Amino acid sequence: MKTIFIYIVLSLCCLPALYSQTLAEAKALYLKGEYAQALPVFEAEYAAKPKDANINQWYGVCLYETGGDIALAEKCLLVASQKKIQDSFYYLGQIYTDQFRFTEAEENFDKYESLLKKKDDDARARLEERRKYMSRMHRVVSNTEDIQIIDSMVVNKSDFLSAYKLSLSSGRIDYFNKVFTSNKPVDATVYFNEKETKIYYSQPDKNGSYSLYSMEKLLDEFGNEKKLSPNNFNLTGDINYPYMMTDGVTIYFAAKDYETLGGYDLFVSRYNMNNDTYLAPERLNMPFNSVYNDYMMVVDEEKNVGWFASDRFQPEGKVCVYTFIPNNVVKIVQSEDEKYVADRARITSIKDSWAKGQNYSQLIALARKAPKEEVKVVHDFVFVINDANTYYKLADFKNKTARDTYYRVVQMKSDLKSTTDKLNALRDTYSKASAEVRRTMATEILDMERKQEQLRSQIQPLEMQARNQEIQNQ
Repeated sequence: MKTIFIYIVLSLCCLPALYSQTLAEAKALYLKGEYAQALPVFEAEYAAKPKDANINQWYGVCLYETGGDIALAEKCLLVASQKKIQDSFYYLGQIYTDQFRFTEAEENFDKYESLLKKKDDDARARLEERRKYMSRMHRVVSNTEDIQIIDSMVVNKSDFLSAYKLSLSSGRIDYFNKVFTSNKPVDATVYFNEKETKIYYSQPDKNGSYSLYSMEKLLDEFGNEKKLSPNNFNLTGDINYPYMMTDGVTIYFAAKDYETLGGYDLFVSRYNMNNDTYLAPERLNMPFNSVYNDYMMVVDEEKNVGWFASDRFQPEGKVCVYTFIPNNVVKIVQSEDEKYVADRARITSIKDSWAKGQNYSQLIALARKAPKEEVKVVHDFVFVINDANTYYKLADFKNKTARDTYYRVVQMKSDLKSTTDKLNALRDTYSKASAEVRRTMATEILDMERKQEQLRSQIQPLEMQARNQEIQNQ
């Protein structure tokens, strides 16, 4: 009995040492930046001592750094700040920056700076970086577009295109692996124009980076693959999710870049027919973009609605597809209320964006309605052989030689169309250009006119040749 009593006494005496050692280890982990490992100890200490300023500081920082309960992290850091614990102000500044509470963020960064030692250059450099980021986010949020978001739908990321109900005139979008055969899954989409004569898509190169490409339909299949921008629009990361407007000039896409706000940001660019290139892309404003992944911007001009997808505030594997009314001219949210602007930027509530007295029910129903599929007879071409026979595809030819001859005709007609489009664009630019620019352009226009005439002169004899070769087979 005496032995047992002595054991109990010794055990109780050792508890403070064990407690102290555990807390000391957690503090050492904290100082090394191993917050996830330190978190459980500080959590237990916080439960025992919820008013201890140091415990609140350590626990609050660990919560923030591990992506835990940010509201609790703020509460803990506020307790620590009342005791003027230096780093509490730095982390409160970060929390308020993330929440777009920029006035409070600046106040806390100022307090943090006032407590720094004069020679603490590392801490000052760290603070400078955070202030630069805060200033950038403040500018971005201040430029939030005043857009009416009328609907939202949370769907599985693997099936997110199901939320896009495009009218037939706007073309269609599909998944890369449903359109192309690939040895492995490719996380990309394909856009078909209305007549399905041209497609835009993204695919990975040898290094695994995604870039945008296009192909045109030549007879029965797509070909003439072309990379849209040799330098990837001067962006540094993946480019994906293309959508070309019906004008054939304006293209939306998502891209990753060292300056993007989150993962994917939404961009818009325009095709310059004069030199067959795309203009420098523009990043869209908030709320289209966020500090999360935002992609697949589509604007349906017939329905007068648009859609874009985002994984903001969503669990793993889910995305939210927002439906909005496109602006003809970009309008910026005008308000002195910092919280209101922040909520509009983050899309805290879609109803905040609604115009007073507007009823969107009919437009929402239209946006959600899938168009009726029209049964179309699609002809690759129309080629009259004689009064009894008209061919619409290469497979109609019975004579292989005639088929090969007419295939050359199809290629030359495609080349003629491309040349004519470029020539028209050059002439339009020429008519508005200065005398000096006209002199530079004159030679190019003349060369293209000669090419155009040469193609026209070659096509007709080839058509006659193909017709005669086929008739001889009958």
